[in-house]
Amino acid sequence: MTNALATASTPRRRLSLEWLGVAPFVIFAVMFLILPTLYLIGAAFIGRDGQFTFENIAGLFTDQILAAYWISIRISGASAIIGALIGLAIALAIIRGRLPAPLRSAVMTFSGVASNFAGVPLAFAFISTLGRLGLVTIILKTVFGIDIYRAGFNLLSFWGLTLTYLYFQIPLMVLMIAPAIDGLKKEWSEAAQTLGASTWQFWRYVGLPIIWPSFLGTLSLLFANAFGAIATAYALTGSSLNIVPILLYAQIRGDALQNPGLGAALALGMIAITALANIIYLVISARAERWMR
Repeated sequence: MTNALATASTPRRRLSLEWLGVAPFVIFAVMFLILPTLYLIGAAFIGRDGQFTFENIAGLFTDQILAAYWISIRISGASAIIGALIGLAIALAIIRGRLPAPLRSAVMTFSGVASNFAGVPLAFAFISTLGRLGLVTIILKTVFGIDIYRAGFNLLSFWGLTLTYLYFQIPLMVLMIAPAIDGLKKEWSEAAQTLGASTWQFWRYVGLPIIWPSFLGTLSLLFANAFGAIATAYALTGSSLNIVPILLYAQIRGDALQNPGLGAALALGMIAITALANIIYLVISARAERWMR
């Protein structure tokens, strides 16, 4: 009887220790994700007079806010697609290519650092490099006679912000797609060669279909990553580019445009879009994991 009770108590003790280990994450998620989201949901339906209203939600469909969402989606989509393609090419080169092994370690280390380098420092770096008086801009103009600004380039524009976002989108893609490329077994390529398949045929019929779910999942994650970025965009463009995070900041910072309820509605719309992108990532990633087994 004593042994039976001890055996029964062991799983309970193990379960309690597992919950104790995950408790910090649960507390963090509740305090900084779930509770703020619930607050935003409530604030989005509160008007200036403190009464319940749908006015803030209806305000999301005005021309100015719809235009802000559209340009934010375009920038996020462009930086995600371009970053995913370039990142995939880099990952394939360092993992499947015949490059020196130390180069892979250097690229992965740099990717880990660069994927987290954003905000004001990143904006200052690009202004110092590609601004009107940036180093690269001056070199191109004085040495090669190329005036990129006269040619139409502008760092404080759609493509300027997209280019800036690529600095952290490409390394993030390298980090996220590397496990999928590592999952391509050498036996598969050897079997394809034995059956007479060319390198192109292997990638067309075996390699790309296998990493395609991982690619799509990472693409959605890159979109969400860019859509929620505000510090880099605000430090780089100020209010010259009307994207949703900057418009949201204008509604809550206390100037003439202050409308906390509309700001909460804007944030709620951003949460819905990023949540959808992350759900797509989770669903596709689960499918990709089945392929890797």
